[in-house]
Amino acid sequence: MQSWPAPNVPALPGRGPELRLYDSADRQVRPVAAGETATMYVCGITPYDATHLGHAATYLTFDLVNRVWLDSGRSVQYVQNVTDVDDPLFERADRDGIDWRDLGARETQLFREDMAALAVLPPRDYVAATDAIAEVIELIEKLLASGAAYVVDDAQYPDVYFHADATAQFGYESGYDRDTMLRLFGERGGDPDRAGKADSLDALLWRAERPGEPSWPSPFGAGRPGWHVECAAIALTRLGASVDVQGGGSDLVFPHHEFSAAHAESATGERRFARHYVHAGMIGLDGHKMSKSRGNLVLVSRLRADGVEPAAIRLGLLAGHYREDRSWTDAVLADAQDRLQRWRHATGLAAGPDAADVVARLRQYLADDLDTPKAIAAIDGWVADALEFGGHDESAPRTVATAVDALLGVAL
Repeated sequence: MQSWPAPNVPALPGRGPELRLYDSADRQVRPVAAGETATMYVCGITPYDATHLGHAATYLTFDLVNRVWLDSGRSVQYVQNVTDVDDPLFERADRDGIDWRDLGARETQLFREDMAALAVLPPRDYVAATDAIAEVIELIEKLLASGAAYVVDDAQYPDVYFHADATAQFGYESGYDRDTMLRLFGERGGDPDRAGKADSLDALLWRAERPGEPSWPSPFGAGRPGWHVECAAIALTRLGASVDVQGGGSDLVFPHHEFSAAHAESATGERRFARHYVHAGMIGLDGHKMSKSRGNLVLVSRLRADGVEPAAIRLGLLAGHYREDRSWTDAVLADAQDRLQRWRHATGLAAGPDAADVVARLRQYLADDLDTPKAIAAIDGWVADALEFGGHDESAPRTVATAVDALLGVAL
């Protein structure tokens, strides 16, 4: 599947510090021990509706990870999927009287346009679930052969399930107790009440063909992939048995990331699929999480159509720390628009205060668990001095603008 065009990322002199991130499994901020090529898998969209600001905040988080890695001298192997075969897609297509494939293609293209407008670095591999069916089938065959998976005793619909206890460490990523897992499993796409399962927590790997649903042939019968195994298969075939960062929104910690990691670990024997599990907070509106099911969406495409500059959207989302649940308001957008204009004014001056310290602090704050509030405050301080007192360094305005573009992804 085609990704979106990459924005230009200017190079800064020297190298930035090593990245430290909060790991959801270890519940602490610690160094990311990546090699010369850092690897990252971020869960993509289910393309049944347009990109909202909750999506945007998540992908901006991992765009910052990508940029900090690049600034530290690494290359980045970044993979993202598109869940283009799933129940919400079929339901929306049926409601709107459109073929599910056409709906998925349309919304995926809109997502690409939104990401390009927001200057998000594209994944090297952008993979649709429908293009990875063979990989999913191969992984399920391994899990069946090892005893980590089984076929339910159902003559009509012999679905394939994963044993939740197939790995001794299951549950380490979320840290949830069984009651919490069961509640979230039922709320987030699981089927705890499915008859014939060995355990209510067991997760679907392969859904046997149902009338009116798309299906693909497999050794265990025609059907289609489950959600979690799709990501495990795509990541394993493109990044290997383990990755530096597995990322997504905080609502993916369980069951999605817990199970996709367990699928991979069962197949490879690795103790941990990801060396860091990183999750972004939720964006709210009117006191509620922004979600398609609630219908309280602020769409990136709508803001763009209303003339809002994508750089201001980006600055507004970066004003809060990525791990915090936070709200989008008119005031957040207005502050971001004002900030963008001040920054452009200051970096357009003929000279300004020395920029070495502010660039160093910008690098330091972003490398320390992506602390964008401190990073933005550091730029605000330099801008205030430049506008009030001026300066004698003719290269400083351009240096600051370059650093903001390279590290925050905001072109001034």
